[in-house]
Amino acid sequence: MNENMAHKFIKRFFLITAALLVISAMIVYLFDPFYHYHKPWFSLKAVLTEKEYQVVGTLRNFDYDALIVGSSVTENNNNAWFSEDFDCTAIKAVRSYGATADLCYLLDIAYESHDVKKVFYCIDTSSLIKDTTITFESSGAPMYLYDTNIFNDYLYLLNKDVIFEKIPYMIVKSLSSDYDENLSYNWEEGKIFEESAMLSHYARSSSIDEMKDENYYEENLYANIELLKTEIENHPETEFTFFFPVYSMMFWDSAYRSGDLDAYIYNEKITMETLLSYNNVSVYFFQNDEEIATNLNNYMDNVHFSSEINHYMEQAMLNGEYKVTTENLDVVIDDMKEFCEKIVNEYVKYYEENDMFTYDVAY
Repeated sequence: MNENMAHKFIKRFFLITAALLVISAMIVYLFDPFYHYHKPWFSLKAVLTEKEYQVVGTLRNFDYDALIVGSSVTENNNNAWFSEDFDCTAIKAVRSYGATADLCYLLDIAYESHDVKKVFYCIDTSSLIKDTTITFESSGAPMYLYDTNIFNDYLYLLNKDVIFEKIPYMIVKSLSSDYDENLSYNWEEGKIFEESAMLSHYARSSSIDEMKDENYYEENLYANIELLKTEIENHPETEFTFFFPVYSMMFWDSAYRSGDLDAYIYNEKITMETLLSYNNVSVYFFQNDEEIATNLNNYMDNVHFSSEINHYMEQAMLNGEYKVTTENLDVVIDDMKEFCEKIVNEYVKYYEENDMFTYDVAY
């Protein structure tokens, strides 16, 4: 091959390579399975199955005026329940583990481009004791989908997995007649909600720790409350509905055995007391629902319940049931304490006597 032919070959190679890269980038941009640039085009449905990659894009680009906010216990909600019952258009802003800082980060992204008239925010008990550092980057989230820096978008536009896996999956799911967009990030399919299965996921502590002081987690508690207060105060036009989901009684058995029970209930009381001081806030508390929490057939583990329970709570909020006010807050907390005493002194005895617990191994 002479020098002239070699030069033409190299030039052609780079032109073909450049053309392929442009075509690849255009395919990703047009279909955009993570909705980084736009909502669905070509009459495709919104196929939402990977929250770490898709939540931020939907918050920036979808049409909505309401948010369903929370951890994995929130994901099995059907968006249509809220949209139809509360006269809004709702999508999810969810994050595994539901740390307050992460959820407020998502709220801030939504407020950048949308007028949000309603927020339905699920508060996990554990979220009130977590650090207030935002964890997306440290946990390995794809930050090129979170920031607005166009210079790192090549990580998305030229991603072979996106081109050969995500886009085909998006198209197939979208064309499926039984795919429901409102079940975004739903993980319920294939899971077992049944007493023995639930107990198999509960490694009960073999020891009982000394009960911590109720203000043991106070520093993190107040830091998390400040994050919530900032959202509420910065957006007085938004109606915030905060709710505490109903965990199984084994969650509270575990909290007792780890010495956290008193602190957890104290944290929830202080949080509700603070939230109720705002005119644009409503609070609902489901954790003392004895009938649901003691029926382990509602759960797959200590905290994760079936979508039937999600719908039950949504309907209860629609009808104003389980609502906490400044007048009944103390009664609600006292009832929760009494329920936890029954769990510790009565309910778990049946499982102990019938040797139904698996215990952790103490070292």
